[in-house]
Amino acid sequence: MDLKHIRNFSIIAHIDHGKSTLADRMLEITHTIETRKMRDQVLDSMDLERERGITIKMQPVRMEYTPPQPLPKGEGQAPSPSGKAGDGVFILNLIDTPGHIDFSYEVSRALKAVEGSILLVDSTQGVQAQTLTTLNMAREEGHRGFKIIPVLSKIDSPLARISEVKEEVVNLLNCDPNEILLVSGKTGEGVENLLNEIIKRIPAPTTSSPTPSALRNTQGTSPLAGGGEDGALRALVFDFKYSNHRGVIVFIRVLDGKVRKGDNLLFAVSKEKFTSLEVGTFSPEETPRDFLSAGDTGYIVTGIKKPGIASVGDTITKVSNPLPPLGGYMQPMPVVWASVFPEDADDFAELKLALGKLKLSDSAFSYEEESSGSLGRGFRCGFLGMLHLEIITERLRREFNLELIITTPSITYEILNKQGKRLKIYSPYYFPEDSEIEQVFEPWVNVKIITPAKYLGGVMQLLFDHEAEIGETENFGQGINGTQSRSSISVEMPLRELMRNFFDELKSASSGYGSISYSISDLREASVTRLDMLVADEIIPAFSKVISTKRVEIEAEKAVEKLEKILPRQMFALKIQGKALGRIIASRSMSGMKKDVTQHMYGGDITRKMKLREKQKKGKKKMKERGRVNIPQDVFLKMMRTND
Repeated sequence: MDLKHIRNFSIIAHIDHGKSTLADRMLEITHTIETRKMRDQVLDSMDLERERGITIKMQPVRMEYTPPQPLPKGEGQAPSPSGKAGDGVFILNLIDTPGHIDFSYEVSRALKAVEGSILLVDSTQGVQAQTLTTLNMAREEGHRGFKIIPVLSKIDSPLARISEVKEEVVNLLNCDPNEILLVSGKTGEGVENLLNEIIKRIPAPTTSSPTPSALRNTQGTSPLAGGGEDGALRALVFDFKYSNHRGVIVFIRVLDGKVRKGDNLLFAVSKEKFTSLEVGTFSPEETPRDFLSAGDTGYIVTGIKKPGIASVGDTITKVSNPLPPLGGYMQPMPVVWASVFPEDADDFAELKLALGKLKLSDSAFSYEEESSGSLGRGFRCGFLGMLHLEIITERLRREFNLELIITTPSITYEILNKQGKRLKIYSPYYFPEDSEIEQVFEPWVNVKIITPAKYLGGVMQLLFDHEAEIGETENFGQGINGTQSRSSISVEMPLRELMRNFFDELKSASSGYGSISYSISDLREASVTRLDMLVADEIIPAFSKVISTKRVEIEAEKAVEKLEKILPRQMFALKIQGKALGRIIASRSMSGMKKDVTQHMYGGDITRKMKLREKQKKGKKKMKERGRVNIPQDVFLKMMRTND
């Protein structure tokens, strides 16, 4: 295949900067999707993505595009993966990526599978914190000739600040202003020019496999001997999904050689052998092809139905001629932990199967089995953030029809107990009593916040409330009358405080203009304790959480008050209490539901009514002593969400 006519690229940006809309226009211009099938956010295949207006999963797609200008002399023709040559046709392999920081691991995987990227910046909002994070990921790929194309989106908006935002991008990338392209995903303005610039600027893929003629000359002495286009194969697995009928379908970027249906293949890391049942590309639905060769992005149907075989970052090669594995990906580290239990204990096996299948479509979350005295058997799951947790639990409900109990999210603490033993605590329920603790250590994070300068006062107060240590503050971007319009703040703070509704509070303090990105730092000593919630004198493990000792009274009052509002009334009176530091901190009483047991009686001796009321009173007392409170699933969900 002529690699000169292939371009592999991704779109990276902060959330809500127009990535999916720009991808829609590219698909229209290249006629990848028929007009009658076109819809908004066409690459966002999950209902959840479309409802929330965000991209959750990366999505590859193959486009064929013929530039309006003739090809330079000697460029030749571009064969397609089917083996047929096209007249000046370029194959553009796009990977659309998520923008939210919780899904940055998806972005890092996409960048490994491409030679360049479009850095999309909203001309109405300017450079955001997550823009910096994704840019740093892209720059790390610079050693292999990775090319970044800066693009301003939403130029058709009356709120667009093109000249100001262009200056921000120039300062960020240290590039020529003429290199920055202008597009509108809504109207399509500038999109065709962007496609032409992708062909000009992003390097064509290369391959390390020798040609058949080179192999003949070396007579098999090459380290890739027997390779060539057909003999050798190396393909990087950057994602995969599970099909009930076809097993694991791996998403690959072919770097060396060629793969066909029926080839005997091997996972280089797991050493599992399999036969390819189908190969193809994304248009954007799966489209079978005769073969995939070096430079192509596509999929292989493996037929494997066992979990744990395929892994992101593995290398697929041929059984007959295995090549050394490629450099893979770092394993994502969970940031937030929560335990997930089935509401019905009989659904445990179904939940286990669902988590296994979900892991095949989202390798960034982890899970392991655990059991609780009151909640039964379940799983402790690790997530990359609060939104990631919410998305995974919502997918479990929608895709597998499971009724779940989810514990209050927590982070990992390291505890040095009185016996000198160091313990890792993932769940608040297992956090020891204060009398057993010598020292507690918690993770801190390095945070970058970008906000308009006029909101700086409110943001600073917010940082103080969340125990943050403020570092450098830098102003950039010209506002009205030459004033500095935006500020970038470097901050260090406990991860515990970042997860305590900091994102929503920052949006509120900055009227929605503030943005944030973060990375995990080191462990530091913490002053925290466990807050337990008691309902009818019984501890509910799902509501336990670890909080700062300074905020224990405030948090206990808030939790008790919230639970009192959302917990349905029971048949008997009960108490809702918050317990910490060995004592009850907050308490509320809920009266029981009342029923007039004498409503059917008309007239007669009053003692008849008194007997019935006395009998009801004794029954209520017995129920209070022996009765258990049934807490509905939505109560657990509302307690988990801080804004409910």
